[in-house]
Amino acid sequence: MSFPESTSPSNEEEAFYMHCRAAYISVFRSSLINIASKQQLCRVLQQAGRNPSLATLSKYWTPTTSKLNFDDFCEILKREKKTEETELLRAFKKMDVNSDGYISHSELEKALTTRGEKMTTEEVNAIFSLLDINKDGKLDYSEFCRVFVSTVEQCQAAVLERLEANAKLKRQNFGSQSYSPPKSSVSSASPAVESQAAAALPQPPETPRADSDTALKKDSRSSSRPSSARSRRSSLSNPITMTSSSAKASKIQEPSGLQEWHHSYVKGCFYLEHDGSVSSLQYQLHIPQTTNVYLTIQPLGLSHRPDKPSSWITVDTALFVTSAGETKDDSTLVCFTESKDREKYIWRGELNAGTYFLFPFTSGCRLRKRSKKSVCNKPVELVYRTDSGELDLTRELREVLSDIFEVIDIDGNGLLSLEEYNFFELRSSGEKCDRDAWAVCKENFDMRKNQLTRQGFMELNLMEATEKDGDPADLWVTLEAMGYNRMLELVNACPFQIDVHCEGTQPSIQPLTMDSGSKLLNQAIQKSITARTGAKALRGQDNVFIYTYRGEHRISSLIANKNNQKVTVHVSNEQSRNCCTSRGLSVFAVEVPARTKMVCQHVLPINERQDWTYNCLETILPCT
Repeated sequence: MSFPESTSPSNEEEAFYMHCRAAYISVFRSSLINIASKQQLCRVLQQAGRNPSLATLSKYWTPTTSKLNFDDFCEILKREKKTEETELLRAFKKMDVNSDGYISHSELEKALTTRGEKMTTEEVNAIFSLLDINKDGKLDYSEFCRVFVSTVEQCQAAVLERLEANAKLKRQNFGSQSYSPPKSSVSSASPAVESQAAAALPQPPETPRADSDTALKKDSRSSSRPSSARSRRSSLSNPITMTSSSAKASKIQEPSGLQEWHHSYVKGCFYLEHDGSVSSLQYQLHIPQTTNVYLTIQPLGLSHRPDKPSSWITVDTALFVTSAGETKDDSTLVCFTESKDREKYIWRGELNAGTYFLFPFTSGCRLRKRSKKSVCNKPVELVYRTDSGELDLTRELREVLSDIFEVIDIDGNGLLSLEEYNFFELRSSGEKCDRDAWAVCKENFDMRKNQLTRQGFMELNLMEATEKDGDPADLWVTLEAMGYNRMLELVNACPFQIDVHCEGTQPSIQPLTMDSGSKLLNQAIQKSITARTGAKALRGQDNVFIYTYRGEHRISSLIANKNNQKVTVHVSNEQSRNCCTSRGLSVFAVEVPARTKMVCQHVLPINERQDWTYNCLETILPCT
């Protein structure tokens, strides 16, 4: 996995966020205002040159969604491709049955009322009357596409000029990452081209909520102190220079005679979800008696291509250990892996006899959604027909399935138990295999000791492909759920291994659940930050504090808001050098609810062989 050498955002990235801002400001008066409805989401996406179908809108605005903020909007734009003029033309040409360059009322009505997301006749009539400028009963769709695209560009250019000219708008132009786009079971497959063409048609304007306007009026009132002076008054700079991690040895040394200690290990995987969150299995550790413990977690290299290094090996990992109280909520942080030796993250100490929860963690600095531009449009073949006409799995797919087997074989015994297989099933299909279905598997696929072998796992996947007559759609759903792209590259996941060595007793580890954004893990991370560093108040803010944890290889910060109302903190890493952040942005904002703590960001070096400087400036933004 490669990372840019420069810490400042690239011109392409800078231009992307400027256009995000322009689209947002063209609908709302400030990018601190939240998107409050599906209609507002549709409108602001159209201002950004996207033409979302109802399925696309429903993917990001589910029945449980109450708001989306500017950061969420930026993430959506990264995933939804801009609609080009040629794309629109292709969509309209599908409706142009006689290929004369025009669409008649009857052609448009047939396309929009019978295919894709069906419209009513009244809706089609309204659209046609709006677009049929010269009232000749025909729509010149080439001209419409040209005007549509140029109008979007002109609107964005006008707002960009407005942003540059208005210092206050420019300063306010940051979102809040306190809310992420919701997960959804809706497929991300492209909608029908007719739906794209329909979405490109004009939409009625929508008025933003009254409370947003009221808030803005309050913010626009004159103040006795210039806004820039107020910003400087509540700023905090935390310059920290870190030396190259490769130039210093780990503080924790491996115990002598470690090979004689009792040892248990388990495997797992970090999965990057559609909304940017990371999920993984959680585990329970049992230690029969008080003993010295050497605990490690590291990315797991997969072996089918020893000549090709695993791209995820540079992903940072950590393990948080909490005590197991009477209930899960009673658990408290015991320790976490702070030291690093190459790819291995380590903790060494004494643990009392008892049961503990193990929470794997990665900061997200190096496990982030990749741009689809870098992926070839033509996917790898998954199945083929042999000379005898029978279906079989391709060599490339077999290699990937072998790696997946390696990852889901949690205890590493070369076999899949029903429990292990069900973790895979829940991940890939959302359903469990019951014992009756497992008995059927036993009759049809290679098993040993009531556990599925690697060969049996291949046979099961081949059967699924055969049942679909070679249609790879279901196979792709499984592969993408496991973190693979259409080139069969593992880009949205990071396999890992946890090793527990105990000097005087045999430890045991059991997988518990698959969880995303665990409340207990978040509490443990917060405790690891606040317990190791003192709080610094923002200047001029008696009740807003910044905690900055400096580890051997990672810097993490936390914001504590002791006010009785929420605060929005603007964060700038622009003066940092050789740093990448879990936020993915050098400048962002965090909305912290009243009387709560929130992890602000995690920061790692881009190039571990070079020194790196963390220089963060935090500023309270005026309430809106």
